[in-house]
Amino acid sequence: MTIETKKVAYLLVFSLVLGFSGFAYGASDDTRYLVKSNSNFWKKSFGVRHQFEEGFTTDLTDWQIRVARVFGVELIPVKKLYVLPESPVVPDPADTDTKAKSARPSPARLLPSDQIPWGVEAVYGGKLLTDKPSGGAGVSVAVLDTGILRAHPDLKSRIKECKDFTSAKQSVVDNSCDDKNGHGTHVAGTIAADGGSDSKGIYGVAPESDLLVYKVCGANGSCWSDDIAVAMRTAAVNGANIINMSLGSDSESSLIRDAISYAVEKNVLVVAASGNDGPDIGSIDYPGANPDVIAVGAFDIDRDVADWSSRGSNSTTDPNSINYGDIEFAAPGVVVESTGKDGGYVIMSGTSMATPHIAGLAAKEWQKDAPDPDSATRDLLYKFSQDLGYVGEDDASGFGFPHL
Repeated sequence: MTIETKKVAYLLVFSLVLGFSGFAYGASDDTRYLVKSNSNFWKKSFGVRHQFEEGFTTDLTDWQIRVARVFGVELIPVKKLYVLPESPVVPDPADTDTKAKSARPSPARLLPSDQIPWGVEAVYGGKLLTDKPSGGAGVSVAVLDTGILRAHPDLKSRIKECKDFTSAKQSVVDNSCDDKNGHGTHVAGTIAADGGSDSKGIYGVAPESDLLVYKVCGANGSCWSDDIAVAMRTAAVNGANIINMSLGSDSESSLIRDAISYAVEKNVLVVAASGNDGPDIGSIDYPGANPDVIAVGAFDIDRDVADWSSRGSNSTTDPNSINYGDIEFAAPGVVVESTGKDGGYVIMSGTSMATPHIAGLAAKEWQKDAPDPDSATRDLLYKFSQDLGYVGEDDASGFGFPHL
């Protein structure tokens, strides 16, 4: 290297370092990268959001990107995923239930139109004529989503842990998971809503289970794959039995794929939405398409799979097994009532809404005494499963609908 070239190089690096403090908080929305280096120099220069075996992630300015490429530093764009509601619906009790009570009885309490939503009723096999849902005690479900309304009367007793992985200023914020979107609060309610201390609220499938609420998606429903990957690993370390991810993307993230493997090695059962890109075969989203993940499609109250529910590639892969790109099950996901971020209740549709029905059933029936409780619980879901329209495995509903 000539003296003149060295001068240019040092000037570039000097400018790079001066232009940076921490990771690049002011970077644009689409400039997060995996820096394929473990050099302390580049870590100090760029700042580290999350550390991985193959390098670290950070938000970079256009200038930093140019400088990194001048020095031959490999940069891989970090993928974005999105939460998967098909359509939110504002509940109108007059139209949906003549006995509805969702008018505000007092400033302190809203009531649902149905304490046991049709989806929860379906998971229980229509047997909840007088009893309330129960089960899930001692089982922890990590909900990786947009956060939660911690003060919701039907959820506040269920929250065991609360972390924010979306902050621009630090990679993880403890005891912070406020939901600015509403999606995460809705999903959490389907899993673990316990009716509240007054027993007047709504119930989820496993109302005695604990929630590890990990906010990995922002108010607009977008989620960085590095935040998701770190949240998955954190959940596995912190004792999660089940991870629910009602989110997806058209392509696979290597960071999330590795995190799935890490979680499964620790006997964590991972459940994810199949996506809302149907009805074409092979329209399933990742991470649901990963065979180590239970991918869930959505059906309506008549048990017809929704047109928009993503399809797997089951008909083109080995029969009677789960392969890359296969749907595993389907669950209630159309016009689902659950907890809302305003302290009340809201109706939403999507494979996002179907997924927590399966996660909740897994929590309720968790095989804690088995050598591999995640595998044993997954096997049990197969035993509970009922075909939907087709006998055996199919692209729309996989092996059918598991219920009691």
